[in-house]
Amino acid sequence: MQPETTLSPAETAASAATAHSAADAAAPTVVVQPAAAREHRFDVDLMRLLCSAIVMLGHVGSQFIRSTGNDPANGSGTYWAGHVAEAINPFAVPMYFAIAGWAVLVGAPPKDSARMWKRIVRNTIPLFAWTAVYLLWAWLRDRNERPMTELAADSLFGSVQPAYHLWFMYTYIPIIVLLAFAMLIRAGKRPWGLGAALLGIAVLPSVMSTVTSVTGHDMPAVAWGFSTYSLVYAVGGAMLFALPAGVVRGRKALLVLLPVTIAACLWYNTQVHYVIPNAHLFVAAMFICVLLLVSRVDVPERWRPLLRRLAGAALGAYMVHVLFVEELVRPLVSPDLSGPLAGLLLVGLLAAVLALSFATSLLWGRLNLRRYLG
Repeated sequence: MQPETTLSPAETAASAATAHSAADAAAPTVVVQPAAAREHRFDVDLMRLLCSAIVMLGHVGSQFIRSTGNDPANGSGTYWAGHVAEAINPFAVPMYFAIAGWAVLVGAPPKDSARMWKRIVRNTIPLFAWTAVYLLWAWLRDRNERPMTELAADSLFGSVQPAYHLWFMYTYIPIIVLLAFAMLIRAGKRPWGLGAALLGIAVLPSVMSTVTSVTGHDMPAVAWGFSTYSLVYAVGGAMLFALPAGVVRGRKALLVLLPVTIAACLWYNTQVHYVIPNAHLFVAAMFICVLLLVSRVDVPERWRPLLRRLAGAALGAYMVHVLFVEELVRPLVSPDLSGPLAGLLLVGLLAAVLALSFATSLLWGRLNLRRYLG
């Protein structure tokens, strides 16, 4: 029988430390890697900036077309200058849907419903703030065709004159809600609020129709929702934006195909119907060309700060630019212009609208009003 050994407190501590050291040495080493920083896509910034500028080009061009009544007999120079501008424009709105899809599905997927609601609010507040601005401006200029209160009520369900350019937001917001809902479900979440919002969007047209049938009172048309084409652009565009660098080849062929798509849109707008639908094959081909040409473009380091700043102001510039189109472009456009003169005037007016719109947006950005005005 071995005698019982009693250890002192110091000896006990030393023994425990030795045992822990042995266990640590035997255990596998686990290295905790810091979370990888999310890649900032400057090519997507470039695309946002490009889309904003191209939409302005289309809206400036539309004033040239409007002045001729969309008839070359009333001024062929002005007519063709406007239509050439409009033929370059069709990819821009589909590209907004693609950028939205990429942001939700790839670039910045929502981690929970609360963050997604913040994103929704960040888009909804500028929509209604600018609708109010345009209605007030048109009222001050005595241009509203109906009482402003009626137009304001209608704007809750769809875009109204003179804020016609905000129509796509009534599609853009439901698309990001749907994609976020799907992403959160896939992640094992239960986004009940987003689901309720989607259900409300789905049944709203039938609710309004039922109210009209029961009361006999005409209810506003509902624009909230999305069609197949907008969802395809969002999901397909996200897939194309997510392609890794180096996968896209044959950019020279795309540079040849892009002018062909522009010519095809020009033909459709002037010979078939103005304006060409966003869901048209010609538009889809132009959309793919532009996306693959710009995606993964390496933006030089020295240009990145300015690009990021202008891209941050792009939505605000889009929101405000119709004010300058209506007040600056419309009064100066005449159907009695030669082709070269109409082209020069269009370029000059576009430059003015771009400069004024982005300067205004950058100004309210410095005043910390971006969350209200975009």
